[in-house]
Formats: sequence, structure tokens, C-alpha cells
Amino acid sequence: MLFDSSIRKELARSFGATLVVLVTIVMTMMLIRTLGQASRGRVDPSDVLLVMGYTVLGQLPTILSLCLFVAIVAVLSRMYRDSEMVIWFASGRGLMNLLPPLLRFAWPVMLAIAALSLVVWPWANTQIQELRTQYEQRSDVDRIAPGQFQESANGSRVFFIDRDSPDATSASNVFVATNEPSRETVTSAESAKLEVRHGERMAVLFNGQRLEMPLDKPGLRVSEFREYGTRVGGSKIAGMDEVALKTRNTLDLMQSDDASFRGELGWRVGLAFAALNFVVLGLAVAVVNPRAGRSSSLAFALFAFVVYYNLMTVGQSWVAAGRMGMGPFMILLHGGTLLFALLLLVARHNQWSLRTLLAGGAPRRSAA
Repeated sequence: MLFDSSIRKELARSFGATLVVLVTIVMTMMLIRTLGQASRGRVDPSDVLLVMGYTVLGQLPTILSLCLFVAIVAVLSRMYRDSEMVIWFASGRGLMNLLPPLLRFAWPVMLAIAALSLVVWPWANTQIQELRTQYEQRSDVDRIAPGQFQESANGSRVFFIDRDSPDATSASNVFVATNEPSRETVTSAESAKLEVRHGERMAVLFNGQRLEMPLDKPGLRVSEFREYGTRVGGSKIAGMDEVALKTRNTLDLMQSDDASFRGELGWRVGLAFAALNFVVLGLAVAVVNPRAGRSSSLAFALFAFVVYYNLMTVGQSWVAAGRMGMGPFMILLHGGTLLFALLLLVARHNQWSLRTLLAGGAPRRSAA
């Protein structure tokens, strides 16, 4: 009991500290990224914190997996450096005896990773997509902000109105630039008023000038007007033609035979299997020479994590493209990684070495 409790307490402290650091880093990165999207008009500035929160929530499976892997490698490496592992080995505990307490500590985290990847990940992506869609498909009038150049919903027009506007339905010093397939127009007016004519929202411009430049022939047409009307918005918000793949719930992915759906499903299920592999692999690679550098094992752990997740991404694209089935991909990557980690763990537990095996000598066994 002392053996199990001491390891699990130290793992909990290391896991918590790593989680706080990684979540802080990811939140900072996501905040910068979301602010950049808001400045480009892709996200409503008032929804920046919501988008950032949903994004971090969707990234939690990856964060928890990395925290679990780093915590196991860091704790066991410290025990090797401080010769605590020698004491445990001398008391009759082998390296394989560490696996049960590690799994007892890690199973709630692995369960949370599975729930987050299968349920929370598509839900968070759906919320982000809905916020972006509502903001991008709002009417042109809603897009106009005094003192700022704003683009229309379809990107064909740019609006500008003066900051000193009388009210919400009137404006002064109006500028409208329109880009059409056959011509470009620039319209300016002293004032404008929003009206509803024949069921459509119209912006009526007063006392202005209109420049029209045909694209298929040279020339410039200039005209002045006392009153000019143009339609702005007024159309209903159209529904999404196709829901993004990452917003599909897991049940829909399981019921479909589409290759892209199978690739996304393999990625989500693979996150749960990756957490289990990281526990076994972390125990197998945490052997540290006290005379070696303190960060060598952590550097290797981060490298292994990056390689593993890159292979998952490559495998997802292969499954989506039909180059490989989901089942063979899961067996090859996750099953192969688990088999490799178990073989390495058994070799470390029995203190097998390549030189001993080649010499034909009897391999030494650690105390079990």
C-alpha cells in the first residue's frame, strides 16, 4: 500500500502542475488566435471568450494525454535519479509491478479523454461553427460600424459611415465600394437613411456621387444624384449546406461507411487508445542514468508524443482518402505501439540487453 500510495500521490501532484501550465499556455495561444480572427472579421468581438473557451475545451483530450505522459515520465525519472527505484527493486518490486498503480491512477484520466474526444469535441466544434456562421451571415446593415470599413456578407461591397451618425437608422458621410463581375463602382453621399421598401431593407443615399468603371472596356462614368437607393441585407440567413465533419456526433460517424467519416471516427477513438499507450510507453522509457542529463527523458517523451500524434493525423488523412481502412490503421498504429511498449517494458523488467542476447548468455532478471 505504501508503494502504491506514494507513487500515485506524486503522480497527482505532477499531473496537476503540468495541467495548469499547459492549459495556461494553450489558453494564451487560443486567445491570440481568436483575437486575430476577430480583427479579420471572422469572429464577433463580443464572442472572443466564448470561442476561446470552446476551443480549449475541444483541445482538452490532447492536453490531458500529454499531461499524463509527462507526469509519468517526470515522476519515474526523478525516482531513478534519486535512487528510489533501487530501493523499491531491492525490496522485491520489479518494473512490471509499477504498471498496476499507474493504471489505477490513469484510468479516470483515460475515461475523461474518451468522453471529451467522443462527445465534447464535436459539441464544442458545433458551438464554434454556429457562432461564426451567425456572425458571418448577419445582414450588411448589422456589419456596418461607424468609423470603420466593413465588408458585406458576400465580400462584394465595402461600407464606411462617419462616427457622428444621428441615430441607428441614419448616417452621414457614407462610402460604398462595390465589386461586380462586369464593373466596379464607388458611391459616396452626404447622408443616408435606412428604409423598408417592398419588404426589403434599403439604404437611401442623399446628395452624392457615383463612379462606375467597366471591367470589359476602358472608360469611367461619373454621375451625381440627389437620392439613390441600394439594397442592404434583408435576406434570411441561409442554413449551412453541409455541417463540418468535425462537428458530426460520434453516433453519426459510426453509422456511416463514408471514408471521411471513418477517418474522423478513427481519430476520436484513437485519442483514448493513445492515452493507454502513453502510460505503458512512459513506464518503459523512464529509465534514467543518474549521471545523464535531467531533461533527456522529458525531451524524448515530448518527441515521442509529437511523432505519435503526427502519425495519427497522417493515418486519419489516409483513411479519409480511402488508402487504408480504419481497422487496419487502428491495429497498425495503436496496436503496434502498445506491443512495442510492452516488449520494451518486459525487456527492461528482465534487464535484457542486446549484447547479452547476442552472446547467448542467460539474461538477468530483476527482483519481482
